Amino acid sequence: MSLPQVAIVGRPNVGKSSILNWLVGQRIAIVDPTSGVTRDRITAIVEFDGRFIEITDTGGMGVHDRDHLTAEIERQIDMAITQADVVLFVVDARTGVTALDHHVAKRLGDIDKPVLCVVNKCDEPRLDTLAADFFKVGRGQVVCVSALQNRNKDELRRLIIERLPPDVGDESPAAVAMRLAIVGRRNVGKSTFINALANTERVIVSETPGTTRDAVDVRFEIDGKTFIAIDTAGVRKKKSVQDDIEFYSMKRAERSLRRADVVLLFIDPTQGISKIEKQLAASVAELYKPCVYVVNKWDLKLPTPTEKFANILYDQVRALPYSPAVFITAKTGKNVKALLNLAQNLFKQAGARVTTGDLNRVIEEAVAANSPPTRENRQGKIYYATQVGVHPPTIVLFCNSPRLLDATYQRYLLSVLHDRLPFREVPIKMYLRRRREVSLGTPPSESAPSGPLPDPTPDAGPAQT
Repeated sequence: MSLPQVAIVGRPNVGKSSILNWLVGQRIAIVDPTSGVTRDRITAIVEFDGRFIEITDTGGMGVHDRDHLTAEIERQIDMAITQADVVLFVVDARTGVTALDHHVAKRLGDIDKPVLCVVNKCDEPRLDTLAADFFKVGRGQVVCVSALQNRNKDELRRLIIERLPPDVGDESPAAVAMRLAIVGRRNVGKSTFINALANTERVIVSETPGTTRDAVDVRFEIDGKTFIAIDTAGVRKKKSVQDDIEFYSMKRAERSLRRADVVLLFIDPTQGISKIEKQLAASVAELYKPCVYVVNKWDLKLPTPTEKFANILYDQVRALPYSPAVFITAKTGKNVKALLNLAQNLFKQAGARVTTGDLNRVIEEAVAANSPPTRENRQGKIYYATQVGVHPPTIVLFCNSPRLLDATYQRYLLSVLHDRLPFREVPIKMYLRRRREVSLGTPPSESAPSGPLPDPTPDAGPAQT
């Protein structure tokens, strides 16, 4: 069963995004004095008194978007209202009733569902008297709140709960199988891809660069599994960021990488490879996130062989040499399902474990084929290895001195581990630790304590490919 839906609507600059962040208890939507910041529907799941609810923030009604996206924004608002079980009509106590408030009230007048008039910015009790005028436009209950000063949150929550449909006892959100962060430069087709996954117009698609501003979480189901796709703002060079909105959009995109299980780095082959793709790949590598290079709009490059472009891609973007590349056309849905299957496979690889015996056999063979270099008249030695974590696969090598295993040799070992272990297409985090001398391959139970490492700060690492 789907979760109860609560839609937040109102004219621009009444604090709708602040209300969403306040109710959820996290900074989800961008808050800025500029009108028209929110364009897409921004959703979040919150628990009120044991009931899970999906709350949706919307763009300002009646806003004239500077990028001529007014019609698309209004359509997103209509979809939010249609799907909602309860509507929060947010107004501004300090400015009083405006013509746009009347416009919103008229638009809500014919809907057959509960509407709460939420008078925001009542930062102190004396301002509650300003709410009287809103009884003329509000339908039903009027409640005075302040997201900034945290006033009357419990009262608003209680009123929302009272107006929700009866609890049928099966409203817990489905467990999320995987989170996908969709990143890339502007206008590479990220939002089109999201809509193809969700099989609906979930986010606004436009030829106008920079249409998406917030990091939009979109839940969708395929083959009985629930996924979250995080649509992010298109990344630009820092010197090209024009205002605070773009700055916060880019920060949201960066945060989305940390939340993701798998990153899909979108590339437009008609634009070629730029510094932005290289920087994004480097950021993904630093976070040790599994990644797929998604070459979108490939229909515009046919009949160019995919191998030719892939060679250019791997030659110019070297931070993720193990990451696979997929060629899709999001507009038609070509290879979209195959891409999702590949992402699930990478997620599975990142969660795999190998036995200590298998791991040490691989390391022993790697050392036999290519011994560690001699430095400071000393020969580097690896005594044994163990896997201590997943997501990403994390391996600790115990050696006589981490300084003797230089970066070149560490890259060699990582290459062998990628080739020989079930981590072929995902990043591996490798630490070096000084240890007393024991034989390579000796089980940790015989030579070292099992479980967590005695010192959480390793002597060296993690190693980078």
